[in-house]
Amino acid sequence: CGIVAAGSRRRDDGVREAVVLADRSAGGLSPDAWARRAAALAEAVGAGAVVAEVNQGGEMVRQVLKTAGCTLPVREVRAVQGKRVRAEPVAALYEQGRVKHAGLFRALEEELMAFGGEREGVESLDRADALVWAVTDLLIDAPEGERGPRVRVV
Repeated sequence: CGIVAAGSRRRDDGVREAVVLADRSAGGLSPDAWARRAAALAEAVGAGAVVAEVNQGGEMVRQVLKTAGCTLPVREVRAVQGKRVRAEPVAALYEQGRVKHAGLFRALEEELMAFGGEREGVESLDRADALVWAVTDLLIDAPEGERGPRVRVV
């Protein structure tokens, strides 16, 4: 299950960028374990919402998150295109320097590099797909106002 946290901020030049804050993805999780893990990460980073793909679970996804203690709004997304097609606009944002990583996320970065390569179609690339949904929500689908958590300098 892909579980990634990201936030957005406005650079000094006024351009919004996304910052990947954490990757808590794990394979083989039950729906309850996935939801608890996602809810804990959302709370830890001060998220304003959880973005969840509902193709496989529909309304169950929202309900499992609620049962796991997630009190945040859930923005449901439905995949109608393949992962690679969904990733293309986010890849363009990386090329523009509008996506940063707040740390080293080896497994996530390996999956990002797999798009278009030999591993695509062989592996699920759930981490990378979760990142694509997060960045899409923050920078592509977001209204002009910022979505969040905003990245705080500590």
